[in-house]
Amino acid sequence: MNLTELKTRLDAGENLHTELKQWPVHPDDLAAAIVALTNTDGGQIFVGVDNNGQIVGIDQNERDRISQAIDNVARNNIAPPVTVIQETIIDEQGRLVLIVHIPKGEQRPYRTNRGIYFVRTTSGRQQASREELLRLFQATESFYYDEKPILTTKVSDIEAQALQDLLEMIKSRGFDVESIESEKVLHNWHLLQEINDSVHLTLAGVLFLARNPQYFLPMTYVSALRIPGTEIASAPIDQKRIQGRVLTILEDTLRFLYIHLPRPHHIQGLEPEVQSEFPQEALREILVNAIAHRDYTVSAPIRVILYDDRLEVRSPGLTPNTVTMENLRYGIHVVRNPMIYSMFLRIGLVTDAGSGIPRIIRLIRQATGQEPAFRLEGNEFVVSLPRRNNGNVPQK
Repeated sequence: MNLTELKTRLDAGENLHTELKQWPVHPDDLAAAIVALTNTDGGQIFVGVDNNGQIVGIDQNERDRISQAIDNVARNNIAPPVTVIQETIIDEQGRLVLIVHIPKGEQRPYRTNRGIYFVRTTSGRQQASREELLRLFQATESFYYDEKPILTTKVSDIEAQALQDLLEMIKSRGFDVESIESEKVLHNWHLLQEINDSVHLTLAGVLFLARNPQYFLPMTYVSALRIPGTEIASAPIDQKRIQGRVLTILEDTLRFLYIHLPRPHHIQGLEPEVQSEFPQEALREILVNAIAHRDYTVSAPIRVILYDDRLEVRSPGLTPNTVTMENLRYGIHVVRNPMIYSMFLRIGLVTDAGSGIPRIIRLIRQATGQEPAFRLEGNEFVVSLPRRNNGNVPQK
């Protein structure tokens, strides 16, 4: 970093990647600052700068001692230890600023030696909430949220018919589920988990088997809307809260779309053939992906919104670790909720090849002549399918 870059950063003030410090700094405060940055996205601590971004400098004779003190805090006051890189810059008045580069942590979440987890926000640092901690564990694959036991559940909350139907579907695909006791099978699939001699459904177990999943997980529904025009501000002409077990949600959401999507008839031979505006295979793939890959630590439903010019499916949460918008379309295969995904795999609704997004792109291109768009908006992953003729059925 040169002096011009330093001044630009200081003029911008504290933000997601920047913290300003005057020396001396208490070890607890410094540890909290390092933890917050490494738990979030990495960044820099500028030592020798006041809260207004003005350079006050540090004693050049104390530079080595200060640098060593910062290294000691990063190694000894943080668990796991953090390796930081330091550099110094001297301004035109001879004032020295020590820049501490904090990497984005590979072993998140990190905590101070007092056991406190911090994260960085655009306005500073704050103690991590339970949901933020869960997301950090999930991002490093040290914990999968869909195998979390829901302690308010018990085995009797399983809908017997749902269990029978699920086992029949899996058996029809060649899996041997008859030679093992059902409860043992559910334990093996991480749909049940024993905690302190009590057996509970996991999050995945609730979604597939519970009599009333939304009683235990209120935000695991789909909000389906038909909005005239092209803007969310317009009042919907139809709106449904689609809930139940995930397979019911999947079928009912498709049914909602088929009600509102034009289905022109094409004559093939002697019989008319009904064709939906979008291929059923593509719609099913998109909805299954939304259920399987959404972030269940985010308290928000999946939203399915049909406009005049597009269909949007909005899933809570950002893309999983290592997945970028660039490599998404090339079939990168990273699973955020492996228990949910493995159940869809056993049923036959997904493959294990990472071919879902490329297949969606191909099918929508064939159906509409345009490609779907994939983007991140706020805390949602959005799939947008372009409609032909603004959703009007072509005249025959």
